Amino acid sequence: MSDVYFSKENLDYYLKELAKDYRKNNGKNVPAEIILIGGASVVINYGFREMTYDMDAIINASSSLKDSINTIGDRFGLPNGWMNDDFKRTESYTPKLEQYARYYRTYSNIVTFRTITAEYLIAMKMKSGRRYKYDRSDIIGILWDQEKNGDSLSIERVKKAVEDLYGNYDVVSCEVREFVEQAIKDGGYEEKYSLIRQLEIENKDNLLEYQEIKSDVITEDNVDDIIDALRKRKEKNKS
Repeated sequence: MSDVYFSKENLDYYLKELAKDYRKNNGKNVPAEIILIGGASVVINYGFREMTYDMDAIINASSSLKDSINTIGDRFGLPNGWMNDDFKRTESYTPKLEQYARYYRTYSNIVTFRTITAEYLIAMKMKSGRRYKYDRSDIIGILWDQEKNGDSLSIERVKKAVEDLYGNYDVVSCEVREFVEQAIKDGGYEEKYSLIRQLEIENKDNLLEYQEIKSDVITEDNVDDIIDALRKRKEKNKS
């Protein structure tokens, strides 16, 4: 992972510089749009998470916008592909994200940025459901911030968002559905957030340690089983 991170402050600065470079090269009559997904949407819209290390996006523009993305990356020493649409190859991507994205800002009167928020962001995180990244702590954090902002999310809203994006609530694994349903039922998001985030960190560390020994074994199909086995082994060694 790169040491370069994106916070609310520097993210906005890079987006502004990107729009300026795009306008300089393309003039003022060729508008473009970028929809920020995942961690970038979390950092922009919520206060529980301070940074993200990737910038997933849906880029609606000609290749010249990608040229500007590369230019800004080189100018500020950002990692190659600092903003990209690789997530389109993941299970959480759906074209319907564009329908439910919300306006964020327009820079240089030429590039409009939108983000995914609230129940639709949770729906994406549920579809991924990874126990070794930010997915589950982000779900709890979003629920927590929505509650603090007086717009608590019910399980009905979350279910509808999953159905809106993916057609059926059952596309989410039973285990992840139960995790979210129980979290909403129990509340206590602040304490739960810290616990879940710590588990994610431990799971990632365990996987990295295991990967050094068996680099070709971990797949998306078996990663949860490996996580469970590694946790049981660690707990057994402690006792």
